[in-house]
Amino acid sequence: MIACVDVHYRDTSAIAACVLFQAWSDDRPASEAVVQIREVEPYVSGQFFRRELPCLLAALRAVDEPPDAVIIDGYVWLRDERHPGLGAHLYEALGSKSAIIGVAKTMFLGVKLAREVTRGRSLSPLYVTAAGMRLSDATHHIQEMHGEFRIPTLLKRVDQLSRGRAING
Repeated sequence: MIACVDVHYRDTSAIAACVLFQAWSDDRPASEAVVQIREVEPYVSGQFFRRELPCLLAALRAVDEPPDAVIIDGYVWLRDERHPGLGAHLYEALGSKSAIIGVAKTMFLGVKLAREVTRGRSLSPLYVTAAGMRLSDATHHIQEMHGEFRIPTLLKRVDQLSRGRAING
């Protein structure tokens, strides 16, 4: 299984969502989970993972089986492998058992381990980083995900779920 996870914050609480699917080109989830988190850590500049990581782990605990790969909205590495981002912390928290792919919409200044991926007709790239998987494989997987737009269908779905904006179906 492959998982997409995302978190949306509301003051001191959050909603974490997880969308599971079987093949990179799937257009529909195999299953979904949404978790309400009553209290989250406050945002601290340079320490975002302390706020987001517990929420992502809660969403992943809500599904029946550990995924082979997890896609996050963000970076795995911030500059290089000595500067872990949210994805590297998640990779470690999962015991290095699930590959982590970071998909960011904006360029992080100084990042060296990201590849640009353009999708659909968009001229704006996504920035892909990875742990537990070759970066070339991760970029290929994001490229082949379903959807004709910049953001793949199932990444959009998990974002909508975390924001409470998802339409059933």
